[in-house]
Amino acid sequence: MTVYGRKPVLEALTDRALEVDKVVLAEGVDQRAVRLILDAARSRGVRVTRASAQRVKVLAGNGRQDQGVIADVVAPGMRTVERFLAELGPDAPARVLVLDGLTNPANVGMILRSATAAGLEGVLLPRRGLPSIDPLVVKASAGVAFHAPVLRAGTAAAGLAALAEAGFVLLGLDGGGATSLFDAELAPRTALVVGGETDGLTEEVRGELHGTVVIPMAGGVESLNAACAATLACFELTRRFTP
Repeated sequence: MTVYGRKPVLEALTDRALEVDKVVLAEGVDQRAVRLILDAARSRGVRVTRASAQRVKVLAGNGRQDQGVIADVVAPGMRTVERFLAELGPDAPARVLVLDGLTNPANVGMILRSATAAGLEGVLLPRRGLPSIDPLVVKASAGVAFHAPVLRAGTAAAGLAALAEAGFVLLGLDGGGATSLFDAELAPRTALVVGGETDGLTEEVRGELHGTVVIPMAGGVESLNAACAATLACFELTRRFTP
């Protein structure tokens, strides 16, 4: 996981529970501004390398907020969907939350925090269609993103196809769903998809689903914030499958 910006990099270096592979500084960066980072890296034996300012911007993926420093942080819970399924084994139950088309980093971070707190086995964050796991996501997750059980796939649809082949029942949260999430029969292997803040589930993902469920609303409320809906879904999955 690539972290950029002076404060996020320093926080990663001072978190002894995290393994930092290396720090990259832009050539010409003010040494006084990164002195604490250099000291923290030295105290932990973390390698510090130099690169052009343009290279740092490319590695960060954010040309305006990198502040001339990035760090590669080892995220122990992150793996591909294929590796997750191989490690899971053929018969083990599992609960996976899948994010489809969310655009707000704060929502993604809060969802990672909720899913981890609920004890879900995985949260699928596709590389396409979602914000990268950047400092905005990490901040919204209160640092949990570093340790969350993140699953990666090129797209949400590709990840869902792999889960379906491994025996997962794929359900989408949808305001037009006919069955309440709280009444639906849930398989031991269930993947629940949360759609984007504005447009909901994408058509590509709908084509992979076995069905949809709805969170029932009262009082004339049409929908919940994506992070709120995902949190309810996470803990409902936990409630169903906790002995």
